[in-house]
Amino acid sequence: MKISIIGVGNIGGTLAKQYREAGHTVLITNSRGPETLEDLAKAIGATAVAVPDATKGVDVVVVSIPLKNIPDLPKDLFAEVPDDVVVIDTSNYYPGMQGTPRIEAIEAGMPESQWVAAQLRRPVIKAYNSILAASLANKGRPKGTAGRIALPVAGDDPRAKAIVIGLLEATGFDGVDAGTLAESWQFQPGTPGYCTDLGANDLVRALAAADRAQAPHRRDLMMQKYAELGEGATGDDIINLVRSIVGTVVRG
Repeated sequence: MKISIIGVGNIGGTLAKQYREAGHTVLITNSRGPETLEDLAKAIGATAVAVPDATKGVDVVVVSIPLKNIPDLPKDLFAEVPDDVVVIDTSNYYPGMQGTPRIEAIEAGMPESQWVAAQLRRPVIKAYNSILAASLANKGRPKGTAGRIALPVAGDDPRAKAIVIGLLEATGFDGVDAGTLAESWQFQPGTPGYCTDLGANDLVRALAAADRAQAPHRRDLMMQKYAELGEGATGDDIINLVRSIVGTVVRG
């Protein structure tokens, strides 16, 4: 497949590398222009393009920029993109972090990716938001391997979800269908399925145990406790912290 990635930070950059290793054609772009991505593109075998070109002639578009920057994308970016092109949203809502404002619709209960879809004027699939960049980069395992991490995927198009789950499985992770986009709140920050590195069975239980009312409070507590960990915290330190706050139980 031909896959473009808008935003090549910790998650987007890792996905670009993994998709290339899986044999896909990869385009990468950012807000600063393709010339700033030439070294990365050369290193992983991708092609750097301008943002308006990231949605042309591709099969999948991954939008991997901070949620607060979604409205800054060109308003017509997806206007002429065929309906069968899959759009993946990897973002999370952390109000107050890195200048992220409180967004009234999300505060009122709209799932984060439904808000993103409204900004993009395009249906999206929610995926990759629920894993730390370090886990995504280093913890992929062959299918059937003990301890393989599962990631939830939510959206309203079964075909698009199947494509995303296939991408996950080809790059070392199990995919779990987490329902419609309206149900994607079940793995937003502050829920047991968010950044807890669970296997498929445990993830299914975690999604079922998600508490919509408690999630924002737990998200804010996660931010507070994360700041207290300090710069030397490892990915596993963060995972253990999150598990302790959201109450995840790993059964295997």
